[in-house]
Amino acid sequence: MTAPLDKPRVTEREARQVAEAAREQDWRKPSFAKELFLGRFRLDLIHPHPLPDAEDARRGEAFLAKLRAFCETGIDGALIEREARIPDETVNGLKELGALGMKIDTRYGGLGLTQVYYNRALSLVGSASPAVGALLSAHQSIGVPQPLKQFGTQEQKDTFLPRLARTDISAFLLTEPDVGSDPARLATSAVREGDSYVLDGVKLWTTNGVVADLLVVMARVPRTAESKGGITAFIVEADSPGITVENRNAFMGLRGLENGVTRFHQVRVPAANRIGPEGAGLKIALTTLNTGRLSLPAMCVGAGKWCLKIAREWSCEREQWGRPVGRHEAVGAKISFIAATTFALEAVVDLSSQMADEDRNDIRIEAALAKLYGSEMGWLIADELVQIRGGRGFETADSLAARGERPVPAEQMLRDMRINRIFEGSTEIMHLLIAREAVDAHLSVAGGLIDPDTTLQDKAKAGAQATAFYARWLPKLVAGPGQLPGSYAAFHPYGHPDLSAQLRYVERSARKLARSTFYAMSRWQGKMETKQGFLGRIVDIGAELFAMSAACVRAELLRSSDDHGREAYQLADAFCRQARIRVDELFGRLWANTDELDRKVVSGVLSGTYTWLEQGIVDASGEGPWIADAAPGPSTADNVHRRIR
Repeated sequence: MTAPLDKPRVTEREARQVAEAAREQDWRKPSFAKELFLGRFRLDLIHPHPLPDAEDARRGEAFLAKLRAFCETGIDGALIEREARIPDETVNGLKELGALGMKIDTRYGGLGLTQVYYNRALSLVGSASPAVGALLSAHQSIGVPQPLKQFGTQEQKDTFLPRLARTDISAFLLTEPDVGSDPARLATSAVREGDSYVLDGVKLWTTNGVVADLLVVMARVPRTAESKGGITAFIVEADSPGITVENRNAFMGLRGLENGVTRFHQVRVPAANRIGPEGAGLKIALTTLNTGRLSLPAMCVGAGKWCLKIAREWSCEREQWGRPVGRHEAVGAKISFIAATTFALEAVVDLSSQMADEDRNDIRIEAALAKLYGSEMGWLIADELVQIRGGRGFETADSLAARGERPVPAEQMLRDMRINRIFEGSTEIMHLLIAREAVDAHLSVAGGLIDPDTTLQDKAKAGAQATAFYARWLPKLVAGPGQLPGSYAAFHPYGHPDLSAQLRYVERSARKLARSTFYAMSRWQGKMETKQGFLGRIVDIGAELFAMSAACVRAELLRSSDDHGREAYQLADAFCRQARIRVDELFGRLWANTDELDRKVVSGVLSGTYTWLEQGIVDASGEGPWIADAAPGPSTADNVHRRIR
């Protein structure tokens, strides 16, 4: 019998080294967002706005029309919410449409849609039922098809992609009960035995795992004399002997989500099912997410559009103090925020998706920013809708219907949207991930100066490199086109708001952002990575500037194509003015904040200094460990895995 690995014990430094090794190290293509963080506003990388190929657009629009008809008749969002399950006939209907294969090439039986139309499809489906949107997204964005498409062998593609395009649902299994965003501690093992690997371990929050036919599993291969081992990706048949879905998890939102706990005990997987070499699993996962992350903000766009529709209709109907509530400034400001921000979110997703399709830019930062910004702003949009609806926003759709009113699921939208700030990298992790990419150029030239393990000789060499780099770079941050009134004049057509002024602000702010980053690195050096509050604000500023840029470029695209151009300019202008207020506040908080005091308070809380403040309550939570036991071994639970019939 194969002995599984012991749970890895790693230091903080070792954990960072594992994450760093999984990063894409090179920048072979230009990146608008990377340049933005370096203080270089490369508008030429996103303007004119890229457009889909005519044939791709024709096929995409044809599929969206079929999908819309199915969403209107074949998806009952209220039923899914009540029964906490997507009916089999709904899933089978999506299979017949080819929705499982939206991103799979036509040679394997898929639809071969572009990233743009795939994301528009998710936005549409997610508006009918966020749980159905999550099922399709988990299957194609992070499930088996995407890593197979990018890293699989031809034999693997021929074997699995036809199944995944039409009949088989897939799931992605990385997280464990004691392992979240720190993969260095991954405990699920994969031990080589002849032409197979034997998997042992427990995976948590396996979206689609309860109904999946195929799994992509991340497991640790032990180092041997013949192999370096490491975290490795495998394609696993979900009904393999030794696999048990021990629990179908339930959540505050996305109640139809088929998410579970999956145990592997002595599960044999053919070596031919390994994706890529041993040790490449994390890199495969992160590369997959470069475009996979766009699916989540795409569904946030759909949510924003729905919130705008409900806010408009309700605010025209509901009257208080002699006029519709939408005409009162306090409510009107919320409607303006929803409209302007939804426009910007769609601009960010469409721009990033089209750049992904063209493959001429590196969009790893853009996709991460879209996920971060979409999830945060989407949540605020949903929250504002609940506030606009008042008591009816807090009331369930079923309760509204029971007393004769329109069953608007605003409170469900708020619950469903909340997970987006955690899914596929929490906001806090996204801040750190994007910050690492944003300072990559600095670490490339000056990292040796702040690395405690660097020798004196290497420090001297790094110092020379840094001096040469900053001598060229810093002077360029002093002045730029943002200070010239005539810059970006094409964005100020006659009779439209002046978006050129907004782009000049972006250019000035990009240089200011780069200077701030440099000052912080000079001040904190090796301690920079611990300044997570500062880094988070740097990233948030970059996200706002990216969204402003995307909104302006989209508005100009719509104007030039005579498609609601005047209205688009107005929405872009409103969004940019709102965003500028947030950016100015974030710049101020870079240096005027309570970060140091917060650290002292946190230290006191964690050491028990303030336990007296917790007195006077009853703890309603039950008994049990904070983290469930995930020791390898045979399952003692019933298998709740089920096939879609």
